[in-house]
Amino acid sequence: MNPVLSAGTVYGVLLNSQQEWAAWALRMNEPPYKAAPRAPVLYIKTANTWCANGAAITVPAHAPEVELGASLALVIGAAARQLRPEKALSHVAGYALVNDLSLPHASYYRPPVRYRNLDGFLGIGPRLATPLQVGDPNRVALEVRVDGRLRQTVDLAQMRRHAAWLIADISEFMTLRVGDVLVLGLGANRPRARAGQRIEISASGVPALGVLANTLVEEVAPSDAGPPHGAKLASGRSAAHAVARWGAP
Repeated sequence: MNPVLSAGTVYGVLLNSQQEWAAWALRMNEPPYKAAPRAPVLYIKTANTWCANGAAITVPAHAPEVELGASLALVIGAAARQLRPEKALSHVAGYALVNDLSLPHASYYRPPVRYRNLDGFLGIGPRLATPLQVGDPNRVALEVRVDGRLRQTVDLAQMRRHAAWLIADISEFMTLRVGDVLVLGLGANRPRARAGQRIEISASGVPALGVLANTLVEEVAPSDAGPPHGAKLASGRSAAHAVARWGAP
């Protein structure tokens, strides 16, 4: 597909999985919240997190493992503001696989930036598939493999807000601009991986999305460190530029 994304904002959504919601339901009534959230709970993946398919992702020296976050991301192709669900998907330019990594942590309402926004902690790609190629995004099932072993299956049909409703609910209070990216949610019981392991994410029955693959590597000592792993491609282009140049092979 022709390039669509330039430098939009990447939004993640917390507690959109039915299982994740159930696991945290009792704590939703505790201070300081005292009630379940009514609107989507969003967070931002900053530009330093973007990591191209095939690039290495650095695991901090102080973290023995990272938590993997397989999901499907949609790219906004026309500004979305106060949309009805039945119109929402017409504002989507395409879809891509993502791996929204984080350090293991126990805060889901207000996830600290330091856990989710480390360099390279958002694998994206390898290509942008058209809405026609993907079909109903709510019927996509993702498979996560670590060193070739199947570790998790994410069924997007189990999300509390499906893609169209998610866009509609978010567009009710803010405008999603052309090039913005919305990650549809993460499954529960997310697997963990450590440096030296290869992560592969694919969508069963949707070959147009390809296979997102990244290898985790150990953090090097600051005195020996060059650019962050995943920040540059072999050609020297930035990961953000690679995102901007998604296209069919």
